[in-house]
Amino acid sequence: MSFFNLKGGFIENLPKIYAMYTGAFLLFFALMAILEQYGVKADTIGILFVAFTIVIYAGIGVLSRTTQLSAYYLAGRQVPPVFNGMATAADWMSGASFVAMAGGVFMSGYPYLAFVVGWTGGYVLVATLMAPYLRKFGCYTVPDFIGTRYGGNFARILAVIVLFVASFTYVTAQIDATGTIAARAFQIPFEVGVWFGLSGILICSMLGGMRAVTWTQVAQYIVLIVAYLLPVFWMSISQGFGLIPQLSYGHAVERIMELEPIIGVGTQLAQEKIAGLSVLSVLHATPKEGAMAAWQFISLAACMMLGTASLPHILMRYFTTPSVRDARASVAWSLGFIFLLYFTAPALATFSKLQLLDPNMATSIIGKPIADVMALEWIQKWSSIGMLAVRDVAGDGILHINGFFIRPDIIVLATPEIAGLPYVISGLVAAGGLAAAMSTADGLLLAIANALSHDLYYKIINPKAETRTRLIVARVLLLVIGAGAAIVASMKLTSILGAVAWAFCFAMSGLFVPLVLGVWWKRANRPGAIAGMAVGLGVGSWYLYMVYNKLMLPWIGLDHLRFGIVGTVASLIAMVAVTWMTKEPDMEIQRMVDEIRIPKGESILSDTH
Repeated sequence: MSFFNLKGGFIENLPKIYAMYTGAFLLFFALMAILEQYGVKADTIGILFVAFTIVIYAGIGVLSRTTQLSAYYLAGRQVPPVFNGMATAADWMSGASFVAMAGGVFMSGYPYLAFVVGWTGGYVLVATLMAPYLRKFGCYTVPDFIGTRYGGNFARILAVIVLFVASFTYVTAQIDATGTIAARAFQIPFEVGVWFGLSGILICSMLGGMRAVTWTQVAQYIVLIVAYLLPVFWMSISQGFGLIPQLSYGHAVERIMELEPIIGVGTQLAQEKIAGLSVLSVLHATPKEGAMAAWQFISLAACMMLGTASLPHILMRYFTTPSVRDARASVAWSLGFIFLLYFTAPALATFSKLQLLDPNMATSIIGKPIADVMALEWIQKWSSIGMLAVRDVAGDGILHINGFFIRPDIIVLATPEIAGLPYVISGLVAAGGLAAAMSTADGLLLAIANALSHDLYYKIINPKAETRTRLIVARVLLLVIGAGAAIVASMKLTSILGAVAWAFCFAMSGLFVPLVLGVWWKRANRPGAIAGMAVGLGVGSWYLYMVYNKLMLPWIGLDHLRFGIVGTVASLIAMVAVTWMTKEPDMEIQRMVDEIRIPKGESILSDTH
């Protein structure tokens, strides 16, 4: 029986359904806590947590299966704003937000807050420049908007290429995160873990498309936000910093700043480099960094903002609401749900770092005999899968700060163990991290597959394709793209945050200018859009290649994480210049642009286009 044939209607019963789901999950959590007290091994609890959540998500995906195009591509355009906000938050709070962001703050301090500022500010751009107007347009995908607004297959194809490059780069980071979690939970090699994670991702999205992904993401948001908040509140209270960690962790920062020079954070005792692992840097800014540090913070935040407003899988979420007004409300709800995690991430990083560094903490490891450190279970577990390493850099048998190597991406996952919390909390955090990575990966894979099946296959290759054929093509593409992303993720080409930054820069380089000008400048035309996408993506990619491979020095501090600024500036110049040199769009297109900006009325395109 379909998941949606509930008495009284599925949409009307959403609050009750997810209240029951939340209650069931909390009961499961309580059961795991009881089992731990009765001596069930930690590894067993971790496996049960991860397996339970994957089975729930897969079940929702199977029950949400559909053969209707509108449901597969757009969830039937019936997702209420509050639940679309939760689904968008889950779609957005990826492995980078959940797993990697606090790890970046933990390892290197304030510069990584640029991600928080940029990602949050990006939703202001989404609300004011993009979401309501794209919803009014009535498109299926972002390339669908580009192809219809500017006309012609070439513009549509270029938009598909940009979408593919950005989304594929992003999805490799999410599969990387699922691989990390699976490797720890099941004690398997990371290269095997990525395939385990991919299987769960595909089950959630392949049968039901956007409908399945939407209702799965709502469930995933509930798990991930509970998993993220609980350890932070626990550490704040146990360390004596109060009941509201988000407002009180400043005292913990001050303590860390006192400890850093004492224990040698930032010194160069060790020359050894371990692939993928890092030593700690200082948490705070220093006066000598000056204007360049400020510029790098601002430029990274700008890339994250413009990238947020250009990411196809995020913009697609607002195509699923019943109306333009609901799309606007969804953005506000999205930002509210996302705020809960972003407001907490710096506190999590700070309390976790203090647990390791402060000799007054029972969990501190710096300055302890290496033999004692290596006897700790959490050190052994993470070391065994290559996520952590300990070295005697001074030859005195004592662990110095520069002899502790760790992969930043595991900080959030390892925090409960570092803090000595019951292992049931570690299982909860693993489930939350898996939910975050899977929800975003589902959205990204769906964005790629839908663009290729709708914009390339249906709109260009086979316009007469039947519904069944189109859905088969979309599902096959999900399998192929997912497998390709798993292969790339297993290579560990860059960190999770690094891959995410690249994805944002690719998206803004090729899509930001054509999308914004497509809504707000009637004069924008097809040649200009083509030039903007081609030049932006081309120049941005060239700059990334040259800087990443050290074939040239970065321009004014714009390194490989910030190449999107170069690409976007090139895109803007090319699109404006070519638009003014060529013929303006016909009056029908210009009237359509005027109609898009009216915040009410019917969509420009029908759901059967």
